[in-house]
Amino acid sequence: MFMEERLEEILRILKRDGKVLVKDLSVRFNVTEGMIRKDLQKLEQEGLLKRTYGGAILERQTVHDDNIIPRLMKNLDEKDIIAKLALNEIKDGDFIFLDASTTNYSIASMLLNTKKQLIVVTNMNRIAILFDSHPSIDVICIGGIYNKNLGGTIGSKAIENVKSYRFHKAFVGVGGINLVEDFISNFNLEEASMKNAIIKSSLKTYLVAENEKFYTDGICEFAKCDDIDFIISDKKPNEEILKLLKERNISIIY
Repeated sequence: MFMEERLEEILRILKRDGKVLVKDLSVRFNVTEGMIRKDLQKLEQEGLLKRTYGGAILERQTVHDDNIIPRLMKNLDEKDIIAKLALNEIKDGDFIFLDASTTNYSIASMLLNTKKQLIVVTNMNRIAILFDSHPSIDVICIGGIYNKNLGGTIGSKAIENVKSYRFHKAFVGVGGINLVEDFISNFNLEEASMKNAIIKSSLKTYLVAENEKFYTDGICEFAKCDDIDFIISDKKPNEEILKLLKERNISIIY
């Protein structure tokens, strides 16, 4: 196996298990522990992992594309998986909030093909427009300052509007989930304030998050783990994440 192939496999194992041990990798790849340490050093220099005593853990990422257009086109398969799972949580008669997130746009797109009777509240104009001709889904649009990069409304007026409702369920996009440090975050301060208001106005809160969000940190906290009831993700998290979710009393749907 070439070095680049070995490095890719190490990263794959890290994403699956959350950590790796030098001695295990040495046996797996049939190379010396010294060579594995050099591999881990190289990956650490590239910002992909953090070396620990006897092994390594994933380095948390803070990379984010501000503009909504490229984000709408990213991880489409993963978002479709999440959307299908979310549909199972949405029942006839529900009063739900879909916040301005690209994963929620996928959920809304799938709701179009159902006969569910719902009231959908959203601060994302693309979602509102989707339901223009749906016979049994009514839409309430949250007014406020429209942010082109976010693709939705934010600001004090939007937050005031949200606070006047009590939602059965809120589906909230997320930039990063840090279960160790109890830090649910995104990358925009005003959007974070909006998400916080949505969560406080909801009986149940679902984070909709690709698996990679468990290894990403935003820069603006909008919730603690205690504020979240469910996380819907595209695949089963690794055992370390599952243990932390159980400790935090958050149900995972995948």
